[in-house]
Amino acid sequence: MVQENLPKQANCNPGVESSHLVVACLGGDKTALERRPVPLPSAGEILLRLRVVGFCGTDLFKLDAGNTPAGTVLGHELVGEVIAVGNGVTKFSDGDRVVVPHHVPCGECLFCRRGNETMCDVFRENLLEPGGFAENILVRQRATERAAHCLPDHITDEVAVFLEPAACVLRGIYRADMDANGAAVVLGSGSMGLLHLLVLGAVFPGVAVTVVDPVPERLATAKKLGASQTVGPGAEALEAVLASTNGIGADAVFDTVGGNDTLEDGLNLTRQGGSVVLFAHAPEEAQARYNLNAVFKFERRILGTYSAALKEQAEIFELINSGDLDPSPLVTHKLPLDDFERGVSLVRKHHALKVLFTPSRGASGL
Repeated sequence: MVQENLPKQANCNPGVESSHLVVACLGGDKTALERRPVPLPSAGEILLRLRVVGFCGTDLFKLDAGNTPAGTVLGHELVGEVIAVGNGVTKFSDGDRVVVPHHVPCGECLFCRRGNETMCDVFRENLLEPGGFAENILVRQRATERAAHCLPDHITDEVAVFLEPAACVLRGIYRADMDANGAAVVLGSGSMGLLHLLVLGAVFPGVAVTVVDPVPERLATAKKLGASQTVGPGAEALEAVLASTNGIGADAVFDTVGGNDTLEDGLNLTRQGGSVVLFAHAPEEAQARYNLNAVFKFERRILGTYSAALKEQAEIFELINSGDLDPSPLVTHKLPLDDFERGVSLVRKHHALKVLFTPSRGASGL
């Protein structure tokens, strides 16, 4: 459904359409295509024409939770082409391909100074207007200046679009403080679980990674992407991890599923002094239940990790620029924005790993 009930915006910028299509939340888990005015860049800002935008697990979580305000445009894993620049912008020019995340910390508050940039008060401000699921996206000044990267020709859109989620993964890996030649376990082999596998391999090639999932087809994909071993959950995983670590357990377990059951599994699979990294939303009503002495007496750590700071984003950019990280095999579907609901359904039913959206079929300039 395309809604035409919003006012048009005067546009004096040649080559930039006055209106465009966005995927807007309607309340609950419903969305619809709406036609809105194209935002124009002010000083220090750039306007991008969408090339690809990834559908993230957080997007699905927000839709399923049903509490996103009506009118919100989600989407934040963005690659676009510059079609207009604001005054003072010298870093980018029309035609440049750009990858840019939506969150940038202030760099000056206590949280930023103590290494907790993702807790910065301004960090959670969305610097993409209206959001990534739109044909045109305005990038605010702080993101333009500090976080946007111009893409060289050898980096494809399908690789670059993973910069933001891969940076989130990298932050969790560093917070785990694991040995470069140790053992890791990834719980879940969906798109984020497999991205953990790929980032671990790029950063710590010497780490042996076990991937745990109940779905054989996904385990087969994990094996093709470099997992040292793939196993089902529960007793099978415990036996395999202990056997491969001389009975000690893994240095770090990365939970990409979420919930109390996987937290308990993570604690069982870690060695004494190891880390369980929580990298997934749990149900809102979920309460953790685990043996406190298994943490206290054996110095295990349970870590939360949220998003990524500029340093992780910059490091991931270098890894994809060098070719050491290529997450593009995770892309299973590319769909126009017109087919947004179909893409959501594919992910919700576990029929897709990573879905990328492109401009609508009728978008101009394509």
